[in-house]
Amino acid sequence: MSETPRQVNPWLVAVAVMFGTFMEVLDTTVVNVSLPHIAGSLSATIDEATWALTSYLVANAIILPITGWLANYFGRKRLLMMSVTGFTLASFFCGFAVSLPMLIVFRVIQGAAGGALQPLSQAVLLEAFPPEKRGQAMGFWGLGIVVAPILGPVLGGWLTDTYSWRWVFYINIPVGIASIMMTRMFIFDPPYIRRGTSGVDYWGIGLLAVGIGALQIVLDKGQQDDWFGSRLIVYLLAVSALALTAFVIHEMTTGAPVVNLRVFGDRTFATGTFLMTVLGFVLYGSMVLLPIWMQTLLGYPAVAAGIALAPRGLGSFLAMPVVGILLSKLDARKFLAFGLVVAALTLVQFGRLNLDAGYWDFFWPQFVQGISLACLFVPLTTVSMGLIPKEQMGNATSIFNLLRNTGGSVGIATVTTLVSRYSQSHVNTLVAHVTPYDGVSRGMIEGLTQGMMAQGSPPAVAAKQAYAALFGIMQRQAAMLSFLDVFWLLGLIFLGLVPLVMLMRRPAKGGGSVAAH
Repeated sequence: MSETPRQVNPWLVAVAVMFGTFMEVLDTTVVNVSLPHIAGSLSATIDEATWALTSYLVANAIILPITGWLANYFGRKRLLMMSVTGFTLASFFCGFAVSLPMLIVFRVIQGAAGGALQPLSQAVLLEAFPPEKRGQAMGFWGLGIVVAPILGPVLGGWLTDTYSWRWVFYINIPVGIASIMMTRMFIFDPPYIRRGTSGVDYWGIGLLAVGIGALQIVLDKGQQDDWFGSRLIVYLLAVSALALTAFVIHEMTTGAPVVNLRVFGDRTFATGTFLMTVLGFVLYGSMVLLPIWMQTLLGYPAVAAGIALAPRGLGSFLAMPVVGILLSKLDARKFLAFGLVVAALTLVQFGRLNLDAGYWDFFWPQFVQGISLACLFVPLTTVSMGLIPKEQMGNATSIFNLLRNTGGSVGIATVTTLVSRYSQSHVNTLVAHVTPYDGVSRGMIEGLTQGMMAQGSPPAVAAKQAYAALFGIMQRQAAMLSFLDVFWLLGLIFLGLVPLVMLMRRPAKGGGSVAAH
C-alpha cells in the first residue's frame, strides 16, 4: 500500500535531502589528507591506500547514471532511504576497518550507496519547489556541491590530527541518522512514480558499469602509471571506449533503456550538460592545483593549505542565496555569461602570481571566484532542467551529475599531467641558458660558490654544491611557471564557453526555459 503524499514545507524537504547530499560530496575529498595515517595504521603503502579513494569514486560513478531508473524501479523515497542507510552503515564499518581490503570493500559500498544521493536530491528539490522558487532551491543545493569539496580537506585534516582518521568516517553517522528521519517524515513519492514491474536492462547496466568503472580507474591512476606507458592503462582505456560505445548504441535502440539518452534531444539540456561538464573540469582541476602549489612551492602545511582554500567556499556561500532570489527576476543566461567571464579573470589572476605570493594574493581571487561559481551553478542547473518533463527529471539529473563528476575527474587527471609535462619543459628551457658565457648564470654560480665556501666547504665541493643549488632554484621556478601556464589555460577555456550560453533557450520567469522565438 503506497503512502499518500501530503503538503510539506519545501524547505523541510530541502534540509532533509541536503544532509545526505552534503555528507556524500564531503566524502569525495575528506579522506585525501588522511591517506598517510590510513596507510600507516593498516600496514599499507600510500600507493595502496589510494584505492580507498579510487574504489569510492568508481562505485559512485557507476550508480550515478542509473539513479533515475532505480528510483522508478524501487520508488524514489525507498531508494533515498536505502542509499542514506547504506552510506551511513558503510561509513561506520569504514571507520571500524582493521585491514586495507576491508576498508576498500566498505568504501565500494559507501560509494555505491552515495552515488544516488546527488541526482535524487536534485530531482526531489526541483519538484518540491514551484518554478518561480526553483532558483532559490538550486542555490541552497549548490551550497553543498560547492562548499563540501572545499571543506573536506580542512575537516579531514582536523579530525585526523585531533582524533584519528577513523573519525573521518564516524562523523557521517549522526548526519545520516538525521537525514533518514527527515526523509521518512517529509519526503513522498510523486503520483507518477510507481514501483516498476518492467524487465531489467541487464546489458545496459553491465556495459555502463564496465565502461564507467574502467574510465574512472584510468583517470585516477593514469598520471601515476605514466598513461600510455602502462599496458594496464591502455587496456582499461580500450575496454572503456568499447563498453561505452556499445552502451550508447544499446540504449538508443532498446525499448526500456536504463539511461534514457534521448533527453539530449533538448538543446538547452544538452548545452547545459556540456557547460556543467567543462565547469567540473575547470573547478576540480583548479581545486587540485592550488593546494599542491601552496604545499610544494610555498611551504604551507596540509591543513593550512586546506584552510587557504576556504575563501572560494565563503564567496559561494554568501552569493548563492542571493543569486537564487535574483534568478526569478533576471535572465539566467546573463548570470551564466557574467559568471564565466569573472571566473576566467580570477584564473588569469592566479596565472600572474609568483613565488612571493602571500595569503591575500590567494584569498581575493578565490573569494571572487566563489561568487562567480554561484552565478554558474544555480542558473545552469535551473535552466538546463527547465523543459525536462517531471517523469524524466530523475533520469536527467542522473546524467547531469555524472557528467559533472566525470568532467571533474578528467580535469584533475589533465591538470596534474600538464603541470608535470610543462614543468619538465621549463626545466629544459632554463637549463639551456645556464652557460659559462651567460653573465647572470655565472654571477649566481660564483655567489653560491662563495656562500658554500664561507660555510666551510672546499672549493671543488662548493662548486658542485652551487650547481646543485642552482638546479634546485630552476626546478622551483619551472614548477611555478607550469602552474601559471595551466591557470591561464583554464581561464581561456572558461572564456571560450561564453558564446555557448546563447545556444540555450531564453529562460522564462523563475529560471525555467521557454522556446526560443
